[in-house]
Amino acid sequence: MKTAIVSAMREELAAVLALLPDEQCQRVAGRDFWVGHLHGQEVVAVLARIGKVAAATTATLLAERFRVDRVVFTGVAGGIGSGVSVGDAVVANAFLQHDMDASPLFPRHEVPLYGMSRFEADPALRDALVQAARQALPHAQVHEGLIVSGDRFVSSSAEVRALRAALPDVLAVEMEGAAFAQVCHDFDLPFAAVRTISDRADEAAHRDFLQFVRTVASPASAAIVQALLAAT
Repeated sequence: MKTAIVSAMREELAAVLALLPDEQCQRVAGRDFWVGHLHGQEVVAVLARIGKVAAATTATLLAERFRVDRVVFTGVAGGIGSGVSVGDAVVANAFLQHDMDASPLFPRHEVPLYGMSRFEADPALRDALVQAARQALPHAQVHEGLIVSGDRFVSSSAEVRALRAALPDVLAVEMEGAAFAQVCHDFDLPFAAVRTISDRADEAAHRDFLQFVRTVASPASAAIVQALLAAT
């Protein structure tokens, strides 16, 4: 079993990389892929980079070049859902591009020629990730639900209200997960994601963002990854 561990930014992935005892870096398409082992399992760690196009390129390379068996995305997101607080974790059961709109040719949010707007997380991997998050973060709330992605950093209360009006069940917003989900759907590759909530996607979202990622989110990601690989 070869597992891909992915984050968007170096700061999110730093604590995971520190765990790898024997990683070797392979550079492909301007990206560094760290290939090694963790808990006796083969892993490939990589930065997706930020945004849906960059994420899709990374996902395709993991499927085609590195032939991974499953993909786990970890990092931060803005909390949108009621009851989702800073420091909580959200494990996605589905992903959607909130900025996809090919209407009137297709319904809003539907990906053209796919006949769907939501791409589900792999059920077995999702459930394992939920258990790993609860084990690794015993004092945090772990939520399951819809995570949406778009090519903008959501940072206003007005945008949050609009997202919740359009998608009442949304829990969190970020910039990569739905692209990964679509590519993994195309390759029939199991995919799941867990996001630590760094902010409420409002006007204060940018404050101390990187400090939170370094001191809270990155260690949380490492703990969750360790728990997942130890159990599966």
